[in-house]
Amino acid sequence: MINDLLFILADVEIFGSDFFDKKDFIELLVRSAFNFLIVGYIVRYLYYPATKNKDYLFTYLLISVTVFFLCFLLENVKLELGFALGLFAIFGIIRYRTDPIPIKEMTYLFIVIGISVMNALVNKKISHAEVLFTNVMFIAITYSLEKIWLLKHESRKNITFEKIELILPERKEELLADLKERTGLNITRVEIRNVDFLRDTANIRIFYFEDEQM
Repeated sequence: MINDLLFILADVEIFGSDFFDKKDFIELLVRSAFNFLIVGYIVRYLYYPATKNKDYLFTYLLISVTVFFLCFLLENVKLELGFALGLFAIFGIIRYRTDPIPIKEMTYLFIVIGISVMNALVNKKISHAEVLFTNVMFIAITYSLEKIWLLKHESRKNITFEKIELILPERKEELLADLKERTGLNITRVEIRNVDFLRDTANIRIFYFEDEQM
């Protein structure tokens, strides 16, 4: 019954385009599932346990899905140069106005986009073994850097600090001591993000290692 329905749909055309192509559809399902598993593992089991940041977890997965389907569906479409440049310029200006993306998050974003593009645009000139090996290497290297080599993960928090007299460079040690006492965290370094002299407050980013807070 299902095979008969698929056979009928394969002969249907809408606006000069096939309504259903069994071979291409199955290829889309398999490759998209494979890409989602690879990217999902990296961001859920390597990135998220280290950062506990659900916002970027959500972003990475959706960007991966979007980039994959975009590249896969446009693979055989002839694009004009201006349109193609504009399309990829969108990804070049990705930015969140509330807070610039930190370097580590940008690295994971680049990995997610790179893997999705690679898995979407792979063709018959590249064997499945090469594709599988490349994806596995992405996971292995990321795992090694995140879990084995870089044993400590540096976490950060933004706080509003009212003792702006302590933000002077020569009073750095006093500032660290005050923040450690008030937060209970073994703070390693501090960044002064901005100062509001009207309210006598400063926006400070503190850094600490989560493994040392046990």
